[in-house]
Amino acid sequence: MNRSGGGADVTRAAMLAHLGTTGGASRADLARALGLSPALVSQTVKQLMAEGLVHELEASTSSGGRPGRLLGLASTALRSVGLKVAHDHVALVETELDGSVVRAATLAFNAASVTFLSDLVGLVRSFIEDGGDEPILGIGVGVPGSVDATGNGIVESGMLGWRQAPLGSLIARELDVPVLVENNVNALAVAEKLYGAGRDHETFLVVTIGEGVGSGLVVGGEVVRGSRGGAGEIGHITAVPGGPLCTCGKRGCIEAVAGEKALLTKARQAGVTAAGGTMAQLQQAADSGNAEARAIYALAANRLGEVVAGLIQFVDPEVVIVSGEGTKAWSHWSIPFEQALRAGVTADRRGTPVIVEGWEDEAWARGAAALVASTPFDVVGTLGEQGRRVRARMMTGTSVKESAS
Repeated sequence: MNRSGGGADVTRAAMLAHLGTTGGASRADLARALGLSPALVSQTVKQLMAEGLVHELEASTSSGGRPGRLLGLASTALRSVGLKVAHDHVALVETELDGSVVRAATLAFNAASVTFLSDLVGLVRSFIEDGGDEPILGIGVGVPGSVDATGNGIVESGMLGWRQAPLGSLIARELDVPVLVENNVNALAVAEKLYGAGRDHETFLVVTIGEGVGSGLVVGGEVVRGSRGGAGEIGHITAVPGGPLCTCGKRGCIEAVAGEKALLTKARQAGVTAAGGTMAQLQQAADSGNAEARAIYALAANRLGEVVAGLIQFVDPEVVIVSGEGTKAWSHWSIPFEQALRAGVTADRRGTPVIVEGWEDEAWARGAAALVASTPFDVVGTLGEQGRRVRARMMTGTSVKESAS
């Protein structure tokens, strides 16, 4: 994508972000990756070096001619905070631009409380204050639901019981920090594009299994959000017509078949677990060879494979990345999922790779933090004022009040 027409501030911030997320690059690397002319790269690098934001590291390898000099950020202290919101807890991380997690915390939270907004602000404030004086570029928030616009952050979430919650504007106002809010799977897709398996692909699909079922779609290197921020909500695609009642009010949604609640309901009905049983108990039963437990996973995996096959047929992604809490038991999902997926697509798409990412709870929060790191690549300005504030902080390398910038 050509960024030369996006303005000097966008170009500078994109170069800083690329150096931060990759750990270093030559001038030629920057020109290729950002679609900039070599002359503009050289000019901008010279300015950034004069301002003490970029310095030369070492010579890079070259297939011929003079080796290029690797460039890097003069400071790795530019940090982002990410948080993943669940109905009963919040996972928070502080990361460097390259996605490295500096510190993390999981704190109790009640999304149904009448004071949930102020409670959330208090948790984030305490986390930031505990981190000392390092500059914070911005805060990324991942939520299970739809977000009107990442830079506005009005949340609609049936899973959390929130309707039109002004999450982004409130946190930004109370903490005086840029805030970007996104559907949690979309945020995970951003992290995959910057740091993960999606880094080498322009078009890929992220599918998550756990409490719910979700997806994020990246096309041409950009996350597809849809007209209301709800693109990728595959959890409410009908998988079994007339099937179990879903939280959305429909019947037979894939989330009502393959989500944690559905699996535990079937486990209880089959006598695999007692009332109040957990996913760990269900997995332990399957690991021990319990046929009923394995059948529960197999049915869910088969239905999920059919749904994902439809997405592959429609989108034609280069790769499918599967993640989420449910992947802890992937050994019980994999065969029926793969069988249904391969049977459900045409021959030319049967070779689409499926990559299963190892899961840690802080991965969601790390994805939210990636929203901040990706902001400088927002050439068309879809992130609005919050994106401008992040870029301004990145170019000064400080967390001073922006009224002075």
